[in-house]
Amino acid sequence: MTDEKPSRENVQAAAMEELVVEIFDPPMCCSTGLCGPVPDQSLIDMDQLLRDVKMRGVRVERYQMTSNPGVFLKNPEVMRLVREKQLEVLPITLVNGRVMKTGAYPLREELEAELKPGQK
Repeated sequence: MTDEKPSRENVQAAAMEELVVEIFDPPMCCSTGLCGPVPDQSLIDMDQLLRDVKMRGVRVERYQMTSNPGVFLKNPEVMRLVREKQLEVLPITLVNGRVMKTGAYPLREELEAELKPGQK
């Protein structure tokens, strides 16, 4: 048995594995909204950001109200926001179950700040 300390990279990787980003999307034509002749640039940016975050080991889940209504209904905070502000509150972004942004997709800098080690 050794008394080796875990490397900084291993500690960071373990912390990243615990992170979960959930996006509660507004109704869209497909799972990412990247369809049609002229996709919305914010959806393109969000898709790339989520791919980058996944590559770092963060679990990412996306839900649409039309195709995943049960997930919306099971989350009391999401349903409270939807009842209060209706569809204008969407998208809703949660990090580890905590609402980090509503009404727009997070910018890369905003999401990165939430994913830094030591954030609650």
